[in-house]
This record gives sequence, C-alpha cells and structure tokens, in this order.
Amino acid sequence: MALAILKGDREHHTRNPIDVVERLVSENEWTFERPGDDELAVEIAGRWCDYRLFFSWRADAAALHFSCAFDMRVPSTRRATVHSLLALVNEKMWLGHFDLWSQDGLPMYRHALPLRGSDGATTAQLEDLVGVALDECERFYPAFQFVIWGGKTPEESIAAALIDTVGEA
Repeated sequence: MALAILKGDREHHTRNPIDVVERLVSENEWTFERPGDDELAVEIAGRWCDYRLFFSWRADAAALHFSCAFDMRVPSTRRATVHSLLALVNEKMWLGHFDLWSQDGLPMYRHALPLRGSDGATTAQLEDLVGVALDECERFYPAFQFVIWGGKTPEESIAAALIDTVGEA
C-alpha cells in the first residue's frame, strides 16, 4: 500500500535537528565534531568501552539517522557467529536495532527518527534516543565480547549477558 504525500500549501518543512543535537552534546561536555551542516560525530566513554555516536540529517526524507558504534572490531572469522547473535539481540529490542558495519566489522546500534510534519526534534526526543542507545549498548556489549573473544555461542552469550545480579559484592 502506497501512502499519498500531500504537496503544495499543505507541505511542511522540518528544521534540521543537528543544531539541537549539538546543544545537547555541548551541555553534556562530550567531545564532538561537526563535519557539515547535516552531520555530527560524538565520542562518549561507556562502562565497557568508548562509543562513537553519529547523527546524520536527511532533509529529503525528513529523518535523523543515528548510530552508536562500539570500540570493537569483529574478526572476519567470527562474523557469521556475530550475525547469529545480532538476530537474537534484535529480538529483544523495542527501539532501534544492532547491525554490523561490513566494511570495518564494527558492531553498532542504529535508529532513525522520522520527523516529517513536525518542526524538528525536541531535546527530550534526542535525550531519549541517546539514552536508549547507550543503555542497549551497555546491556549487550558483554554478549558481543563472549561471542568474539570468549568463543561462546550466541545463545550462551545472550544468557550470560542478560543475567540479573542480586545484591552487591
């Protein structure tokens, strides 16, 4: 089923949200680079590793693409197993998904925020976008480590990564 897109006097232009992203990043004192009007790259230290966040605005699609890459490379010998892990991890996701950048073997969280018909992204939406991504990356990082370096199966890795601990040591 195709959707009709209204033109003419009902067409609505959405503002570029990268300016809002830059304000959010600056307020958090994160290291960033803005290579162009439509993109912004950020580095954030996480619990397990450093993360590279990348925001890209596509005016023609009125969508903000977002990715959060792990500071980890998947050796070519482990990529098939990591793809199996991705399928299991993505079943547990509600927003966004994990992917493997084939060129460099980088695992990453990805999500797109469609903004057509709005004035642009709000700070709260961007906080949620980044917050969910970092939470999911921190939650599933151990599963990637177990598969890549621990030689575990994807099923064993998910089970070990998602174990709920009780109390404090």
